[in-house]
Amino acid sequence: MHLPFWLTTALLFPVLLYQGKRARKHTPRLPEAQGSPCGQYGEGTPDIRFLVLGESTAAGVGASRHEQGLASQLALQLRERTGQTIAWHTFGVNGIRMGQLNQILASMELPQADVVLLSMGVNDTTGFTPRHRFRRQLLALREMLAPRYPGPICLLSVPPMHLFTALPSPLRQIMGWRARQLNRVYEQLARHAPGDFQYRSYPAITDVSLLASDGYHPSDKGYRAIAEVLACEDWFPDQPAP
Repeated sequence: MHLPFWLTTALLFPVLLYQGKRARKHTPRLPEAQGSPCGQYGEGTPDIRFLVLGESTAAGVGASRHEQGLASQLALQLRERTGQTIAWHTFGVNGIRMGQLNQILASMELPQADVVLLSMGVNDTTGFTPRHRFRRQLLALREMLAPRYPGPICLLSVPPMHLFTALPSPLRQIMGWRARQLNRVYEQLARHAPGDFQYRSYPAITDVSLLASDGYHPSDKGYRAIAEVLACEDWFPDQPAP
């Protein structure tokens, strides 16, 4: 148990509860992206197939269409950098937590993929999912996906919620504190089991022009900016240098 965090949260609970309800009431709830959740850049058989799973960012909330969302924009950036044919597929549910995602994926027919990227953590942060449970659910996801996707799951860093200006203080600081705790679970798994998990980080979006109208999710430009950073990662060994 992370005692300082829980003591602080308990002391501030009435304020946090009020601010949380107020934030939900006044923050616009944007729809998930429209259009096909899959596509391809380049002709012929794909050299690399990307699958993005997760919460609102995987669902493209804040983007107008899935073509402007994270999976598509990452595939496009890699196509431009490498010249390879890149296929992409995304599946996300706005507001979902890790345990719920596992339940849904257990009964889904998932597409073929060479790289699986997981974008989770915000709803488990706001829902105060215990770290041990979050870790156990990540391991359960890895075990469930292993027969079809033997490579490591790429864990996209939990957004730094202490920078979410749409949230008031002290709620913003408490959520940021919790997000960093869950992000450390990602880092520890990637460090201790690199064959099962890899950690992928990207800079916080602080430019308001890259945010959607709710001040919370990336906009079309925001997803493109995230993809530009992630495309610099070494996603596959034979990726040509830019």
